[in-house]
Amino acid sequence: MDKSTFTLFAPSIPNQPGVYKYFDEEGTILYVGKAKDLRKRVSSYFNKDLPNYKTRKLVEKIHKIEFTIVDSEQDAFLLESSLIKHYQPMYNIELKDDKSYPYIVIKKEEYPRIFLTRRIIKDGSTYLGPFTSVGKVRELLDVIRQSLPIRTCKLPLTETTINKGMYKACLEFQIGNCKAPCINKQSKEDYNWFVAQIKDILKGKLGEIKKQYLNEIKAYAEQLEFEKANIVKQKLEFLQQYTSRSVIVNTTIDNIDVFTIHSDESIAMVNYMAVFNGTIVHSKTVQVTKKLNESDEEILAHAILELRQQFNSTATEVITDLEIDLGTNITVTNPKLGDKKKLIALSQQNAIYFYEEMRRQKTLMLKQSGTYSETVLAEIKKYLHLKDIPAHIECFDNSNFQGSYPVAAMVCFKDGQPFKKEYRHFHIKTVTGINDFASMSEIVFRRYARVIEEKKPLPNLIIIDGGKGQLGAALDSLHKLDLIGKVAIVGLAKNIEELFFPGDKESIRLPYNSEALKLITNIRDEVHRFGITFHRNVRSKGVIKNELQDIKGIGESTATLLLQTFKSVKKIKQLTQREIAAVVGTAKARIVYEGLHAEDDNLNVENTNVSN
Repeated sequence: MDKSTFTLFAPSIPNQPGVYKYFDEEGTILYVGKAKDLRKRVSSYFNKDLPNYKTRKLVEKIHKIEFTIVDSEQDAFLLESSLIKHYQPMYNIELKDDKSYPYIVIKKEEYPRIFLTRRIIKDGSTYLGPFTSVGKVRELLDVIRQSLPIRTCKLPLTETTINKGMYKACLEFQIGNCKAPCINKQSKEDYNWFVAQIKDILKGKLGEIKKQYLNEIKAYAEQLEFEKANIVKQKLEFLQQYTSRSVIVNTTIDNIDVFTIHSDESIAMVNYMAVFNGTIVHSKTVQVTKKLNESDEEILAHAILELRQQFNSTATEVITDLEIDLGTNITVTNPKLGDKKKLIALSQQNAIYFYEEMRRQKTLMLKQSGTYSETVLAEIKKYLHLKDIPAHIECFDNSNFQGSYPVAAMVCFKDGQPFKKEYRHFHIKTVTGINDFASMSEIVFRRYARVIEEKKPLPNLIIIDGGKGQLGAALDSLHKLDLIGKVAIVGLAKNIEELFFPGDKESIRLPYNSEALKLITNIRDEVHRFGITFHRNVRSKGVIKNELQDIKGIGESTATLLLQTFKSVKKIKQLTQREIAAVVGTAKARIVYEGLHAEDDNLNVENTNVSN
């Protein structure tokens, strides 16, 4: 693959963590590599002068590149290692030291020990991992043991041996690292509670330990012991960053095939992952063209048989997200929870990526041929029953913050592309408070009064982002300007892709996978982006005025924090002083609470005076 060919291929590679595979012209795998950013890493082979002779020879032989997306850099490391061991590519380092990954084992014992191991013994013990760094595993165990001390000795503890008094407490008990269950200083129930807490932590459940650490941080801070508080804070952050397990290499899953599908009316993408000896050894995504409107179940069943035969799979279990029948010799599982469900999610992530990339390439080809705009705009004309091709579209949206600084925005698209020269911002001038209908009426009137005055062309289609009330308000302005019947106007329901014309009871829903709907949602997203950016700029130049800042002692930052948390002054007024204190602290909570309820207190005093 030369540099010019790669340049065309490069945009299809994602900027995500994953593993890439290089193949020669005969389909032999040459090299497996990992990357935090696949596109940057693979591009480095083709965009730089390579000083190393072997690397230059590798690049000369590359005929095809495949990649698999994963969730993290750690997963990329694990997948790379398992694929190198499975394929042994000629350009990868030969692994002389075949060490296994480090795991944390919770031994199946009456008083379970928890320690680092590289050996997996099928004795009923629980193995968590694998991990890519032994140092990180030891650090994790140290952090856990400081909070939940358990034994580190190898004594064969049982209730019988303990009751016989066979053991003596060791130094670990003296320095507080163990509660000495060996001499009955700790009950079996208490010890097992500690083990259960550690299991939760290792599985990513931090509820109890997080609560304990937060209380410690608060106690240290109140005593002004900030260094100790910071140490505990670092422990908590370490645990929160910890990832409990990877499905790339997993001792609980062995010899299964994973299949998922993502499709539209004409094309489907099927992803296949093979898990052998607890590791993913194959990942392949194939495209299937529908001929007779086949269902996803039919396509997937056919693809499974083909891919299993192609890769000589002997797995007797297939996991997928669809219910299909593959005969009596193969068990089909639809996992709802756990590691198998995570494998389904990883497979789906790859199927969806390749599907979206296929659509992107298709759109790019249409754009390059000059037919994209014509095709999409013709679709919109057909679906909305317009008189003309909507070559000129304008879309409006309102924006405000608690009634302060109401603004609006309009974007313009010509021939299906943004025409930023005609983008417009609006400060609402004639409306007081929150009134989206009146605001929409104002900006539509101002826009098209100006268009008429300057004798500019009217759009073929106006889109109002909002409900029927906003559409009606916009229609009133068009009526005042005598533009009814001269331009088409539709409303776009917020958050859902549902269009409606003035006066129509039934809405119009465009096909979810149509390019027409994609363009309309792009226009809606663009007006949101343009309007929100403008609104933020306006807010940053002034002070957000609201009822909170009328309270003496409450500034902009406190008011903004409360509004971001509770959304409205009305909601804040319904809270207790303690609920407000959880966000801004006790002192400010008292000021806010008393300030918001001052009128209520005055009213009670007046009523008392009247009754007297």
